[in-house]
Amino acid sequence: MKNTTYEVKKSEALLKKAKEVIPGGIFGHYKYAIRDTGPKFFSHAEGAYFWDVDDNKYIDLMCAYGPSILGYKHPEIEEAANSQDSEGNTVSLASPIMVDLATTLVDMVDAADWALFGKNGGDSTSLAVMIAREATGKGKIVKIQDGYHGVSPWMQGKGRPGIIDSDDNHVINVEWNDLESFEKVLNEKSNEIACFISSPYDHPTSRDNALPEDGYWQGISNLCKKHDVILIIDDVRAGFRINLSGSNVAYGFTPDLICFGKAIANGHPLSALVGTNGMKDAAEKVYFTGTQFFSASPMAAAMATLNELKKIDAANKMTDYGERLNKSLIKVAKESGYDLVASGVPAMPYYRLDSVDVRTHFKWIDECVRRGVYMLGYHNHFVSTCHTDQDLGAITDIARQAFEALEDNTQ
Repeated sequence: MKNTTYEVKKSEALLKKAKEVIPGGIFGHYKYAIRDTGPKFFSHAEGAYFWDVDDNKYIDLMCAYGPSILGYKHPEIEEAANSQDSEGNTVSLASPIMVDLATTLVDMVDAADWALFGKNGGDSTSLAVMIAREATGKGKIVKIQDGYHGVSPWMQGKGRPGIIDSDDNHVINVEWNDLESFEKVLNEKSNEIACFISSPYDHPTSRDNALPEDGYWQGISNLCKKHDVILIIDDVRAGFRINLSGSNVAYGFTPDLICFGKAIANGHPLSALVGTNGMKDAAEKVYFTGTQFFSASPMAAAMATLNELKKIDAANKMTDYGERLNKSLIKVAKESGYDLVASGVPAMPYYRLDSVDVRTHFKWIDECVRRGVYMLGYHNHFVSTCHTDQDLGAITDIARQAFEALEDNTQ
């Protein structure tokens, strides 16, 4: 592959214009991805690729931070959404598609006896906590240190702009894979603790991701049952990438509530909370809603997405691709004199260059992006079902060129 680098002058000009009318120009989690040499705005997307406003093409290893599990503009998904939209989307009544989608989730997800819907993953996690509080009559939340479950004030923690100290007064943090510390907290405060919420494995930003140790989830589940604590799995990011029946199935336990989002509708705005029959009465009592929660088109997209995921055995397909991608990148790094660490599950790899400073790691990422592979230096990545062997070869070639660029810069 020819060693060429992209220019992003139109992106830079548009960012300057954006800052005049949007605080920061780009806000939310997208703003943290902005790099001087990288793209800021896209023009169009299809399959495993997007093009920026400078018409540079990228193999996308972020998949819109997870939603594009089947690829952008997937024909069956778009047809389902457009067909429903032609009949009606946000209407004064709910659509029958909501019942069909809930039924599909109950049939597909092992722990699901019912489903409720929202728009963002944070809708599902916030609702889950409220249901847990109603079910137990208790108020405190236990979460993993640095675990992320949305932008609610209880989640963000002290010291962040707009957050006051009392916002997380009912949140207790424990370390990942530390059953002993969790048991200690429960022994001391179980009469106050409503729920424990965690991702199925630890995937924080800016450090290696970590899988659960043998027996961890079985131990957590047993302790929650013993102390009347509701077990919530935040499967917003990993959902349908580890196991189509719920990531918990891969680790051998059954939670009370599971939060889904991101990939559930292949980029259409939808999230879901599913739960066991034991949580159903509390779920019915809790008031939680939104103007667009009943939009029918994203639900139709979700139905088509879930059916397609099952048809193509998507979780195993992405796991296989991720394993091959990791192996290839680790090999090319070693050949270039570097050690690349790939952590987490293969369908959501977190990459880090070992034994170098952070600036060198980010420089390697930047050089990959400048040549057409979209990656981030501080976040796990995502593969989709439409990434191809040809893409794998191109990613490997570009990674090699990026390592060579590092060497050129040090000489």
